[in-house]
Parts: sequence; structure tokens; C-alpha cells
Amino acid sequence: MEQQAIKNRFGIIGNSPALLYALDVAVQVANTDLSVLINGESGVGKEVFSHIIHSLSARKHNPFIAVNCGAIPEGTIDSELFGHEKGSFTGAVESRKGYFETVNGGTIFLDEIGEMPLGTQARLLRVLEAGEYIRVGSSKVQKTDVRVIAATNKDLLEYTHTGRFREDLYYRLNTVPIRVPALRDRKEDIYLLFRKFAVDFAERYKSPPVQLDSEAINVLSNYPWPGNVRQLKNIAEQISVLAQDKNITADQLSRFLPETHFTRLPALANIQGGVNQKEFNNEREILYKLFFDVKKDVTELKKLFFDVIQNQPSLAGSHNLSTEHFLPSYQPEPMSPVLKGNQPVVINDTGNIADHQEVEESLSIMDAEKDLIIKALKKHRGKRRDASTDLGISERTLYRKLKEYNINE
Repeated sequence: MEQQAIKNRFGIIGNSPALLYALDVAVQVANTDLSVLINGESGVGKEVFSHIIHSLSARKHNPFIAVNCGAIPEGTIDSELFGHEKGSFTGAVESRKGYFETVNGGTIFLDEIGEMPLGTQARLLRVLEAGEYIRVGSSKVQKTDVRVIAATNKDLLEYTHTGRFREDLYYRLNTVPIRVPALRDRKEDIYLLFRKFAVDFAERYKSPPVQLDSEAINVLSNYPWPGNVRQLKNIAEQISVLAQDKNITADQLSRFLPETHFTRLPALANIQGGVNQKEFNNEREILYKLFFDVKKDVTELKKLFFDVIQNQPSLAGSHNLSTEHFLPSYQPEPMSPVLKGNQPVVINDTGNIADHQEVEESLSIMDAEKDLIIKALKKHRGKRRDASTDLGISERTLYRKLKEYNINE
């Protein structure tokens, strides 16, 4: 079947190269029984690709079912997928068939596969490798012939590193990967989609469709659309309902677009204490900031104690101590830590950059960084996700740091 005919049949709008490539892969893999893993952000239309694969396969006349793994409670997902026997758990008043039994011969689409519990992942792996499953509460092995298409908006490979997803299941599902591009990566399609949604709305409610001027089209195309196609459709319908003038300018359009600080770079969490995230370019600068804040506190404490000794000589005499004996080399010089690029420098009261400041503690950034990571892991009892949030870095970065510093949890 020609690509344009497939796009018309399934309502796919757009001509971006990334979208067309994903469509080509779906068409080519459709007539096989290989497992497919569809990757893409929420709202890009991953389920549409599962329908394409099933409809163009030899299983097209057999059942198709879509299951959202994140919407089923952990305690019942095994029963939903594989069925259960009467009395196998509280509330199981009768035997029940699972999806892998009712869809035998067809296709099952497991959306948000990254939310599937580890125990259920082991059961699914057995289905994929041997076509076998066991109902909850039963010991009888049953056979099934179901094609599995999975989808996720998570980084499953990263999940395997953190123990949240089975590595063997990941590679078994990822036989043929399909990546559906985000809407911001197919800017040439944004106005086409908007116009389609606006026209559909106008036909449904018998009203004139909204029109965008050239500046409004430019604003629309450069908006990051974190909610992707789903968000674009909602905005098109909002404008169609609420706009008094059907000819929309850039200013009018901007009123309907929510403010967003969306970025494609990994985001750093805010640090406790009100540090502005925009001050830093990476997590190393955050560690610089923390390190020099601590060093500044130590310096101020030394200065305070020095002043106390100077102003109360009797205190030193009563302990047979002198200021010279207590702090022989210390000369208080208030200094302020700043960052220049990624390199720390200090500026004294005259405004000149000082080469160094002698302090007793270690100034190794790597040692400070390693020590902070170890403390965070101890604080959160080895839970990487909580530790990475506390440190203000991503879980992936924390994992890399553990390897780099050879930290054993």
C-alpha cells in the first residue's frame, strides 16, 4: 500500500522526514510477528502506529486490544493480562480469562510498558520467549499466540541500569524500534495539523474555521509543544470556541499558549535555599557553589572567633593561650567566591582576583563531589532517585558519577 494511502486511512498529517521514516518502518514490520517497541513522548500518537501494524498484518481479522499498563493497579495487572482462577485471591469469585487468552491469534498493545511491575515483566518475558503463561492461582501452563507491540515515553535503557526494568525483556521487546518524533521536531507539520483540527471543528459545529496570519503561523511553529499533537488539538479547539475574531493575529494566539520553560536539555532541580537554577550551566557549577558556600562559612567562623579572642584577652589568659598560639598564621581578609566559566576564583575587598586562599580543608572539587554523593546516598538509604533529586542532578548523571568515582552503594 502506498504511503499516502496509509496516511489518509489512519488520519496521519505531516511530511517531516522523521515521521515518514517511522511510518515506513511500521509498514515493513507489519507483516511479521516480530515484537515492536514504539518510543515517543506523551501525545505524539504512538497508539496510531500500533493500529497501523496490526491492520497491515496477517492478524488483521483477529482481535486487537490496547492496554495502558500505568492505569492498572499493581495488584491486579497479572490477573488482567493472564487471568485468574476462582478463589486465587480475595474477590476472585469466579475464574476469569486474561487478555493473552481472549486475544489469542491477535495483537496486544502494551502502552506505558515502563510502568509494568517487575513481577509482571517476568511473566511477559515467558510469553514472548515460549508463548506460555499461567493464570494467577493455577499451576497449569497455557499456550497463546499473541503479537506484542509495546510503547513508552520513558528511557527504558536507563530503567534497566537502575533496576526498574528487566534488561532481558528490554532487548526482547526492542526487536524492531520505532521512534515517533516530537511535534517540535517536525515544525513543517504544525500548521498543517492546526488547520486540520480547526476545519474538523468548524465542520462539526457548522461554523467558519479560524485563520492565522503569517506572524501567528510563525509563533505557532516555534512554540515547543510539550504536550505534542494532543496539546495542539486542544489549543485549536479552544481558539475555535473562544476567539471572537476568526482571523487570528500573533498577539491573539499568544494568549491561548501557556507559558512554558520547556527545554530539551536535562533539567537541574532547584537546590534547597533558593539558589536560582539559571545561574548554573551544569551540575559541576552547583557543586562549586555548595563547596564555596561552606568554605565561606568556615572563614566567617574563624574571623568571629578571632575577634572574640582579641576583644577578651582575659579569656585567652585564663586558658594559658594567646591569639598568636591559637591562630598563628591567620589574617582575616573577607573574600567572596565567584564562578568564572567553570573555574572558581575569589575576589578580595579591593576588587582584585586573588590567586589562592590558604585554608585547612581540602579544595579538591572531585573529593567534594564524591563526598556529597556518598552523603546523599546514605541519607536516602541507597535510593538513587531520591539522592539525585536531593543533589539537583538527573538519575542518569548520578549513575555515571557512581561509576566514575567507583562508589559502592
